[in-house]
Amino acid sequence: MTLIGVISDTHLTRPTRELAGLVNPGGVFGDADFIIHCGDIMDLSVLEAFAPKRVVAVCGNMDGNAIAGVLPAKTVERVGDISIGVIHGWGPRENLEARIMPEFARLEVDAICYGHTHNPASNYREGILLFNPGSFMSGTVGLLEVDKGISGRIVRL
Repeated sequence: MTLIGVISDTHLTRPTRELAGLVNPGGVFGDADFIIHCGDIMDLSVLEAFAPKRVVAVCGNMDGNAIAGVLPAKTVERVGDISIGVIHGWGPRENLEARIMPEFARLEVDAICYGHTHNPASNYREGILLFNPGSFMSGTVGLLEVDKGISGRIVRL
């Protein structure tokens, strides 16, 4: 089994002790194999809080040119036979899932991790897990478990 920590909307200008604590032994992401950050990072140094874990991250709508020049707007991560799309999202909260799904239509993903709304969500639509960890600033993150399939769980900090 692969365990993936999922976070979004950190909105920080530097790493914090609380953020780094997520990957410490006993922390929410302590046993995670890697971390997905769904955007609105604000400063690339924030990702250093997750060291030594590998981080897959995308640019969010609040991330400036320094981040947009380094991170993609969307990506797909493969874990065994499972494909996970990662995107931030844009526009109003309403119907965001319907807007982001076509971004991965040709890629045949099993799950899409997204952020933007600051509202945690874990549900299936057209057989795809749509997973939003909410916002670190609002006190939620997520965990994905990948084995023969994929499932998600929201964790309140």
